[in-house]
Amino acid sequence: MKVLNLRCSQDHRFEGWFASDDDFATQTERGLMACPICGDQTIARLPSAPRVNLLGRGDDARPVLAAPASQPSATAEQLPQQIQARWLRAVREVIAKTEDVGERFAEEARRIHYGEAEQRGIRGRASREDADSLRDEGIEVLTLTLPDALKGPLQ
Repeated sequence: MKVLNLRCSQDHRFEGWFASDDDFATQTERGLMACPICGDQTIARLPSAPRVNLLGRGDDARPVLAAPASQPSATAEQLPQQIQARWLRAVREVIAKTEDVGERFAEEARRIHYGEAEQRGIRGRASREDADSLRDEGIEVLTLTLPDALKGPLQ
């Protein structure tokens, strides 16, 4: 199994797991990969360091790791990855704690606001005009673009 560091054209960085380098090339050529953040299908492979497993060589060799004295600060490259990871966790939490009402979002938001339906968190789709109209009525609306990978079940 090959774990590759990947990047989309929007500079979102993520990992991809492939059976081989040929598998990565085939999936790239067929357009089967998409960024889990934005859905972009222009994916590039980043340089990565291989992991060498020294256990099981027969001489009981083990890698030695020094424990850091304190928690190191994020490097400039790690910071965007940490932000993406936090954003994905937040989006997954929103999905887990809300009901998808689909195209009925504006209607259902009004019903909840005016006490015609039970109070609960909902999500769905609304036009910009519908969202603006809800805000004008004093109904709080947050626009959140979801990556395609989070809209349905993963394999």
